[in-house]
Amino acid sequence: MSDPVYNVLFLCTGNSARSLIAETILNAEGKNRFHAYSAGSHPKGEPHPFAIDLLNGRGHDTAGLRSKSWDEFAVPGAPKMDFVFTVCDQAAAEACPIWPGQPMTAHWGVPDPAAATGNESERRLAFSEAYRMLSTRISLLLNLPVASIDRLALKRRLDDIGRSEREPAR
Repeated sequence: MSDPVYNVLFLCTGNSARSLIAETILNAEGKNRFHAYSAGSHPKGEPHPFAIDLLNGRGHDTAGLRSKSWDEFAVPGAPKMDFVFTVCDQAAAEACPIWPGQPMTAHWGVPDPAAATGNESERRLAFSEAYRMLSTRISLLLNLPVASIDRLALKRRLDDIGRSEREPAR
C-alpha cells in the first residue's frame, strides 16, 4: 500500500507572489507526498515578474504557473484539498468558499513582497524574504508525521508553523 499524496492549496488575495512561491516550493520539495496548488480571491491575472525571476533563479520550474481564482477549487471535479493555508492576512479575513472534504486549514501570513517599496534591489529583497519564510514553513510541514498524528494535534502544529519565528531555512 502506498502512502497518500496530500493536496495543498495556498491562498492569497492576488495569487501573484506568495501563494505561487509556496506552491512552487512545496511541489519541488514535497514530491510523492504533497501536490500543491495556489489561488486568490481576487487574482491579479499574472504572476509578479519578480516572483518568476526569483523562482527561476533558484532553479524552480515555473512553466504553467498562473494567477487563478480560488473558485476553480470550489467546483465539482476540482481536486479535493487536504490542507488549505492562507499566506496573506487579507485572504485569511475573507469568507472563503466551502472546500469539499473539510480540509485542515491554517494561517501562515507572510508580508506581501509585491507591496514592497524602495529601489529595485530592496523590492527584490522582499521577494527573497517571503521565499525564505515560506521555505522554512514548508520544511516544517514536510517534517510533520501527517499520516500518524491525530487531527487535533495536527491542527495545533499547523497553526504553530504559521506563528513560527522567521528563522532562516536550513
